[in-house]
Amino acid sequence: WDTYLPLIEFTYNNSYHSSIGMAPFEALYGHRCRTSLCWYESGENVVLGPEVVRETTEKVKLIRKKMKTSQSRQKSYHDKRRKDLEFEAGDHVFFRVTPVTGVGRALKSKKLTPRFIGPYQISDRVGKVAYRVALPLNLSK
Repeated sequence: WDTYLPLIEFTYNNSYHSSIGMAPFEALYGHRCRTSLCWYESGENVVLGPEVVRETTEKVKLIRKKMKTSQSRQKSYHDKRRKDLEFEAGDHVFFRVTPVTGVGRALKSKKLTPRFIGPYQISDRVGKVAYRVALPLNLSK
């Protein structure tokens, strides 16, 4: 796969990104990338000095504006689907665990290890989103 990595990177950098409204290459250099496959922008004018600074500043402002719009859209999408969960003392919860292959484990496959363990009882609430849970002795270290 490493032989295709430069081509993948090139494709990514020259693909349209909705968050900035253009390709990263275009945002960085101010024009679309011309390759042997894409020569439709022939005869580009050479721009020097303060004009380059002005165009770059305008591009940066445009990108910041589009990034802010994109972040706002992503935040509203996330907030619509978010559920605030609150627990009380006495409730039972499960813990999500990452699959780890230990030396002495019977199951070496990460696919077959449990994703959640429990249920464990909440003994008290410590903070707004922090709880103290009564764990068995083998997990309480």
